Amino acid sequence: MNREIRKREHQGPVGDRGQWTSKTEYILVVAGNVVGLGNVWRFPYLCYKNGGGAFLVPYCLLAVVVGIPLFLLETAMGQYTQEGFITSWKKLCPLAQGIGYGYFMMKVYDFSYILVQVWAIFYLVFSFQSELPWANCDNTWNTADCLGLFNSSNLTVSQTNATSAATEFWERRVLAMSGGIEELGSVRWELALCLLASWVGCYFCIWKGVRSSGKVAYFTATFPYAMLLILLIRGLTLPGAWDGIYFYLYPELEKLADLEVWLEAGSQIFFSYSLTIGTLNVLGSYCEYNNNCYKDCFWLCLLNSATSFVAGFVVFSVLGFMAQKQGVSVRNVTESGPGLAFIAYPQATAMMPLPQLWTICFFLMLILLTVDTHFVTVESVITSVSDLYPKLFHAPGRHEIFVFVVCASFFLLHLTLVTEGGIYVFQLIDYYGCTRACQDFMAVCQCVAIAWIFGGDHFCNIIKDMTGQRPCLLFKVCWKYIVPLLSLVSFFLYLVDYKHLKINDHYIYPDWAYALGWTMTLSSVLMVPLWAGGQMCLTKGTFVQRLSILCRPVKPPARHTENCKLDEEATVELNMTCEAT
Repeated sequence: MNREIRKREHQGPVGDRGQWTSKTEYILVVAGNVVGLGNVWRFPYLCYKNGGGAFLVPYCLLAVVVGIPLFLLETAMGQYTQEGFITSWKKLCPLAQGIGYGYFMMKVYDFSYILVQVWAIFYLVFSFQSELPWANCDNTWNTADCLGLFNSSNLTVSQTNATSAATEFWERRVLAMSGGIEELGSVRWELALCLLASWVGCYFCIWKGVRSSGKVAYFTATFPYAMLLILLIRGLTLPGAWDGIYFYLYPELEKLADLEVWLEAGSQIFFSYSLTIGTLNVLGSYCEYNNNCYKDCFWLCLLNSATSFVAGFVVFSVLGFMAQKQGVSVRNVTESGPGLAFIAYPQATAMMPLPQLWTICFFLMLILLTVDTHFVTVESVITSVSDLYPKLFHAPGRHEIFVFVVCASFFLLHLTLVTEGGIYVFQLIDYYGCTRACQDFMAVCQCVAIAWIFGGDHFCNIIKDMTGQRPCLLFKVCWKYIVPLLSLVSFFLYLVDYKHLKINDHYIYPDWAYALGWTMTLSSVLMVPLWAGGQMCLTKGTFVQRLSILCRPVKPPARHTENCKLDEEATVELNMTCEAT
């Protein structure tokens, strides 16, 4: 009865903001967001590269002690505060609100991943041709060194100048790559149209907030699984498929002694679970107060990791088939990232019977994976900014206008990404905008703010009040010790092992580009100390008084647990802070 009363109190001010219509919508949107490109083109390659089946040991271990605890922490923060990733910190630890602004910067850089969707749409259009253009060298963009798909068996090590038809289609037809970032060149109108279609689609997915995005997820979150299942069945029936799967899973136990393998596993957990970037906070904020986020986090994390594992069979069964057709080792055709999605896999599907069908299935899956992730990314930023200025953006009709302005503005900004030098800009943003160092730093700050300043026991009691279940002791130990320690080690190792970005191992960016890249990295990391320092200067009182004020919630939610009742001292109205700001 008490929980129902607190639920009604909690839902009081949420009317203008909205909530998920049903639990199903929430699960589908979160699943659609966390199951994305990282599962399809990053995990399988990392697994193969870092010891095959042996890689699953550090991956599963870090999923338990880092991934699931952080997933619960961020989801519960949003559900408890009912705020976006910036203003939620006012109800938890105002001193740490810079973390929210850091998330904002990282999210803005993440918008650039819409370019993957643009490329996928471009390929999808060409997939309807009677002969796939990346299968032969009879096109205007091909060079004399082009090697057609069906004579690729003649390729030997001595033919160092030969490039595959798929590579030339990617570099010369799709990207029309210039000599470097200094030569942006003209806008590719075909890619610009695909970019426009992507942003228009994004607008209509989120223009009504969670009311529209929840409905869209019924299709965008489930259809990729249908495509994945179809491609899995087709892949496993191909000749040579099991050779590829052997390469994918063959355990090299000696790799477990390599520190880099553990770092790669941790990085994949952060990337695929969408940790320390604010998304889970925002999605959780639209849930009812008594939603069982504790149980949800286990199922969603399991779904994510299982999808990654199955995607490896889809990818490597096809790569094994392609290797057998070309008469080479699977090692020679294995790629990651864009190279896998836009060179290796299209090349492999072109060798199958009914190549257009399998190519269409693959790129439809890729498009829907990116659609989910992208519209959730944009929605999380819009939600957080709207919560920062509720009177301005929560009024009727304002949300739609704000979404339109954001989508139109970033469409214009992203035109630089569809120029002839756009790939160099994209790689720069990808390498520096949301690095492992940024996520590690945010993880440390977030855990310190919640587990140490706000209180690990206090937060566990809040979760118990919301869900009826108190998290096991391991969660508190992870938040207080394990996650901060491992993240700190990873952060310093990133700085020690830092290497400048290169394209194709030969193009070196100019110095100003590297400076711009580090500016992007620091723009998120420095938000935390700059905000904390600024608030310490603006708040009145002695140093200890200011620190005490900024470590207490400014406007705690109206409901509190029976086990963690906050007395008058813990819920004092911070008039001094309000006057100072």
